[in-house]
Amino acid sequence: MNIEDYREFCLSLGDDVEEKLPFTAFRYAGDVLVFYVHGHMFAFFDCSNFSVITLKCQPNRIEELKAQYRCITEPHNLSPKHWIGIDPNSAPDELLRELTRNSYEIVKAKYKKK
Repeated sequence: MNIEDYREFCLSLGDDVEEKLPFTAFRYAGDVLVFYVHGHMFAFFDCSNFSVITLKCQPNRIEELKAQYRCITEPHNLSPKHWIGIDPNSAPDELLRELTRNSYEIVKAKYKKK
């Protein structure tokens, strides 16, 4: 999946999705695009190097996903206990959509507005 298609997919997950470039003050993170639901991130990647997308994931699924798919890697700058990295260039599109939707749902449920 290319970067623009992935961006469109993230935005299509719900009216509560926001996208921001929150790290523009940092030299090496200025191009990191983050997707939020209820003010909390569920996906992010570097626009200038679209090789890893970081997603929230259930801890009990992470090792199984790593064993099953070579495209699943360590997350970028977050705890590998709750986050995964995925290579969008080698991941099957359906897997990428499923794991992104899963990440969105995890964060949305945790931070649901009352």
